[in-house]
Amino acid sequence: MHFLNRFKSSDAEASPEAAALIVGLGNPGREYAGNRHNVGFMAADRWAAAHALAFNKIQHHAIIALGRSGPRRLIVAKPQTYMNESGRAVGALLRFYKIPVEQLLVIFDDLDLPFGAIRLRADGGAGGHNGMRSIIQHLGGNQFARLRIGIGRPPGRMDPAAFVLQDFSREEAAELGALLDRAGQAIDAFLTAGVTAAMNQFNPNTPRDRMV
Repeated sequence: MHFLNRFKSSDAEASPEAAALIVGLGNPGREYAGNRHNVGFMAADRWAAAHALAFNKIQHHAIIALGRSGPRRLIVAKPQTYMNESGRAVGALLRFYKIPVEQLLVIFDDLDLPFGAIRLRADGGAGGHNGMRSIIQHLGGNQFARLRIGIGRPPGRMDPAAFVLQDFSREEAAELGALLDRAGQAIDAFLTAGVTAAMNQFNPNTPRDRMV
């Protein structure tokens, strides 16, 4: 039986009282800290700080911050496995905390969105992202929410793999705080209202843009 089937709740979106797991994807190490590929880590850091949560525990291949919103337990995680093995941490944390997959939100960088754009999806493929590919593989399915943060395409014929491992440009860095704040608002909406309502609030209104 796939992991997703074992831990799927009976409701389409789990109740607000259920524990939630927020995962930001990135690579560990100071040399990667400012990379475009680490914008998932950046979003998790900024959201946790805004809610007075501290990343002070290492558990199941991840650095985690624990907190509560009323009766609800919140776990924010940054896998330390390097991007390509992110699923090891996500799967282990979901099992340990018995979190239904409807209460998982994964945050990651997306080359196919322009810098400054964000998109929420309730499910979908990896889209060429190795971290997402690992999570889908370890969970045995792709029916979990994700928040994609646009980093844009590389210039000219530059290798995308090299582009994502570069730091944001000076111009992008000046706008990054506002982008991360908007991502944080989307996380709040996911937690309080569910992924469908969050999509309606933060995704573009056109059907085509919703599917990008």
